[in-house]
Amino acid sequence: MKIHSMWDQYPLLQAELVATNELLEKNITLKNQAVREAILSRLLSGGKMLRPAYCLLFSYYSPERDAERAQAIAAAVELLHTATLMHDDVIDEAGTRRGQETMNRAFGNQIAVYSGDYLFTVCFRLLSDYAGDAAVLKIDTNGMESILIGELNQMDMRYNPDMRMRDYLRQIQGKTAQLFALSCYAGAYGSDEDDKLAQLAYRIGHNIGMAFQVMDDVLDYTQDEKTLGKPALSDFRNGIYTAPVLYAMQADRKAFAAYIAKGADVTAAELAEIHALVERYGGNRAAQALARKYTTKALKLIKKLPDHPVKETLTKLTEQLLYRNM
Repeated sequence: MKIHSMWDQYPLLQAELVATNELLEKNITLKNQAVREAILSRLLSGGKMLRPAYCLLFSYYSPERDAERAQAIAAAVELLHTATLMHDDVIDEAGTRRGQETMNRAFGNQIAVYSGDYLFTVCFRLLSDYAGDAAVLKIDTNGMESILIGELNQMDMRYNPDMRMRDYLRQIQGKTAQLFALSCYAGAYGSDEDDKLAQLAYRIGHNIGMAFQVMDDVLDYTQDEKTLGKPALSDFRNGIYTAPVLYAMQADRKAFAAYIAKGADVTAAELAEIHALVERYGGNRAAQALARKYTTKALKLIKKLPDHPVKETLTKLTEQLLYRNM
């Protein structure tokens, strides 16, 4: 079972993520073998599995931890994440993700959408089979609602020349930070009687998710296509304006006006010009500083957690995400 190499330094968590992947494979039961194998290929493609990892780490705070239950909730979180990515790829007409062909490119938009919908159903089936608590189902339902609202907000702002940082932050709170917060909360849920630990975990996850998305958007402007596993600056071409370009636009909005006006027709040469403008106006530096701000908030909150061997892992992993290059 292929697991990202970053987990080599976390052997206990690595073993749990392998078990989580095995549970995912067991529960994808489509009769259409070509589609089933394609879904599994994308689910088990060696992605970082950060959301299930945080879910599993926080589950260790439970005094009566059930490993099978924790892995089921972690698997449900990964299914929810992958389903939203499949829908994203259809909307963005993306051809590659994590270095492989997307479902929509391989099978067409209809099968890609239905595949994402199918993963949603498997997500809730896992929760109902293993979680044994209606509150966990409610957590995921509310979380999915927030994620979809975030995606709708992003769609509403596409190609909008008046977009501002506040709009961007609102978007990523829904589409990314919410799922990290949900992962941490669901893992910690039930660890204490008043759920104060779970509420703290939620705040930690929110800040980790904000930092993660900002850094992800920085990498779109600093890494090449091979490293990213998808075309660089694809967000700008799709009318999605992220932290680096928004910070640069604060310095000189007019410099970007003509490129934004071209919409999806912006050329590769023009994307290179946009890349140079973002660098010239310090967009990447400002965005990296914002990611550090959210990471610092998360680390301060992690310090408030009760002493436990996983606390050090949470700290190390959260710091590691800030300095990643992919």
